[in-house]
Amino acid sequence: MEHAVQLYSFFNSSTSYRVRIALALKGLAADYRGVNIRTGEHRAPGYAELNPSRVVPTLVDGDFSLGQSMAILDYLDQRVPEPRLIPQEPRLRARVLELANVIACDMHPVNNLRILKYLQGPLGLSAAQKDAWYAHWAAEGFEAVERLLALHGSGPWCFGDQPTAADVCLVPQVANALRAGCDLAPYTRVMAVHAHAQQHPAFIAARPQAQPDHQP
Repeated sequence: MEHAVQLYSFFNSSTSYRVRIALALKGLAADYRGVNIRTGEHRAPGYAELNPSRVVPTLVDGDFSLGQSMAILDYLDQRVPEPRLIPQEPRLRARVLELANVIACDMHPVNNLRILKYLQGPLGLSAAQKDAWYAHWAAEGFEAVERLLALHGSGPWCFGDQPTAADVCLVPQVANALRAGCDLAPYTRVMAVHAHAQQHPAFIAARPQAQPDHQP
């Protein structure tokens, strides 16, 4: 890419976190645009023109804007092929996408902020009930990820000696679960990958607390 892209992001959004890791792994500079989803800035007039789903993240590359983190990861691979996030070898590619989509399709959608707000708002769940919902679905997802890593994982990352889209999805989901107070001790392979990632410069740079819109 011959120019810096723009990234519309929220510091605690795990989907934004995925894209921040991907950009850092590829050495791409991004003009960071904070979008506070807690206060509804994603619903401001004009934002839907960039992202019809009115969510974060949104990547803007010149006259091209793209929402949905998994689509953005694939786009970045096409624009900057190395290091690859989604491998080209068919079986490894399938394994990486299998694990990444357990997180992106099964775990994240039921535990993201707008779902939790709906549970406590219109549906009237208590804070304790909302926390139980979160913990249940986090456990379901991490049990699946742990089994996948036991069967097919290798190396310090999910699949080998280099981070892939699987790691890019896993680390933010672990961060969310830890912030929610979930017990992740049973998931030893998951936590080993997470610990390894905490030493990598790209993952360090993408952390929520390192972002310009970070709030205590």
